[in-house]
Amino acid sequence: MKTYLVTGGAGFIGSNFIHYILKKYGDSIRVVNLDALTYAGNLSNLEDVSGRDNYEFIKADIRDAEAVREIFKTHDVDVVVHFAAESHVDRSIRTPEVFVETNVLGTCVMLNAAREAWEKEDGGFKEGKKFLHVSTDEVYGSLSDPGEYFYETTPYAPHSPYSASKASSDFLVKAYVDTYHFPANITNCSNNYGPYQFPEKLIPLMINNALKGRDLPVYGDGKNVRDWLYVEDHCKGIDMVIEKGRIGETYNIGGHNEKENIEIVRIILDTIQELLTQGDDRREMAQKSRIKFIEDRKGHDRRYAIAPDKISSELGWKPETMFAEGIKKTIAWYLDNEEWMERVTSGDYQNYYDRMYGAE
Repeated sequence: MKTYLVTGGAGFIGSNFIHYILKKYGDSIRVVNLDALTYAGNLSNLEDVSGRDNYEFIKADIRDAEAVREIFKTHDVDVVVHFAAESHVDRSIRTPEVFVETNVLGTCVMLNAAREAWEKEDGGFKEGKKFLHVSTDEVYGSLSDPGEYFYETTPYAPHSPYSASKASSDFLVKAYVDTYHFPANITNCSNNYGPYQFPEKLIPLMINNALKGRDLPVYGDGKNVRDWLYVEDHCKGIDMVIEKGRIGETYNIGGHNEKENIEIVRIILDTIQELLTQGDDRREMAQKSRIKFIEDRKGHDRRYAIAPDKISSELGWKPETMFAEGIKKTIAWYLDNEEWMERVTSGDYQNYYDRMYGAE
């Protein structure tokens, strides 16, 4: 039975990935979920799998070398899927040191533990082991030419403390591959969206605010462009890289769904109007008059667009969910799970929201 160690498995993409592989492989695999349960980690994301015999949750911090080493000692880990990271650009601007500690030091701890557990006495690594490091398109910087795209060969040019910390962790993984011939892959993805996303990111933030009749804060002129990837498509791509990706290679996973931020906000409002029935008070609250342009974020990259040509040609992956379909599924999920949203937006998150955007 293959054992997956998923770091950050209680977060947005991590929990979706756990759902994906348990649905695909069933009882033929075992999943160990390692998560520190910081503000964005939410075990309720995995309530429906928590009772399974082939699923185990361990609360630990990836920076804790002793705890991580113990997990490798007590579990015959075959695959590490490394999601755990601080990921919100706004927070990185306020507390960059937290991002360096988690994203760089934490990745180093994970690499060291896996290397120690997987190395053979006579050299090399045990068969069937792989470390999949999940990264971001933000490491490549910003694009200005509408016909330009990020490729695996694009030079790194991070502009925020977040993207700099992810770039650093990417280079660590590359260094372990080159120095130790460590069995690893890196995936760089475009902006994900879908169920279970913590509402500090654009799409769930706008959904939540719109349904509550709150202002919809949009940075700058709203014309920053992002490439959007439905989270289940991303999970499929990661699984394919684990199964078929060439050791040491990087694979870009992009959605071919480029949108300006302001367009995203308007699509969300239109879709809410479409999904809610006449007479629902939330339809009246979700109005475009609520859009509020605010001071632009420091170092705000203008455009990201990622080319998934390599993963498509080598592994046969392609994005299956167009944005019009994905955003409808996403908003429908949030409408069906308003209690989940209420839980995650209480307490400390609300204080953070007020600090960042100003209490109304």
